Amino acid sequence: MKLSSVVRWGLGVSLVVVGAGACSSSRQQVAEEQETRPSESLAAYYPLAVGNRWTYRVNGRADRTVDVEVLKEEDGYFHDNQGGQLSVDNFGVRDRKRYLLRGPLAEGTQWTNVVSVSSTERYRILQAGVPCEAPAGSFPHCVRVEARNRVDAQTTLVNALTFAEGVGLVRIDVSAEKSNGERVPQTWLELASFKLQEPGR
Repeated sequence: MKLSSVVRWGLGVSLVVVGAGACSSSRQQVAEEQETRPSESLAAYYPLAVGNRWTYRVNGRADRTVDVEVLKEEDGYFHDNQGGQLSVDNFGVRDRKRYLLRGPLAEGTQWTNVVSVSSTERYRILQAGVPCEAPAGSFPHCVRVEARNRVDAQTTLVNALTFAEGVGLVRIDVSAEKSNGERVPQTWLELASFKLQEPGR
């Protein structure tokens, strides 16, 4: 598969992830409401509600953004304006084909998603309960996940996803890993701004 196809596939998966996440009404509110200890609730790392919206910068460029808004809830999935559909169940945060985050929220947790006859994605939590930053703010409790999908004998697509408690997805890094272990960065997205609907609205 051509490298450009790898990038498109990775970005496509990333936009599905971005496409149904959640935001927060303010950075200060998130900081005030979060406890000193990270939550074990998977839903806390991807709060879903109609009306949530956020903006991601692509490759750090303020003039190149992806705006996402959750438009409706249907059949247990939250649908957004980018075509993403996400849900949280007893096992984790998922779209229609894969779990993006599963418990326990601890370093080393692994799971596999068979998304088609020829495509298997392998996920692993790299870090849990660590701080992270984005242009939208600093967040005390984050989970970093690595997703790997072998594209061909020479290339593995690697998606690194960072989720912040009470906020959702704050960063995506897509790279292509060669058979010799070399990683070639492809694209990345970072949370620039966000807004979460007030509870009960």
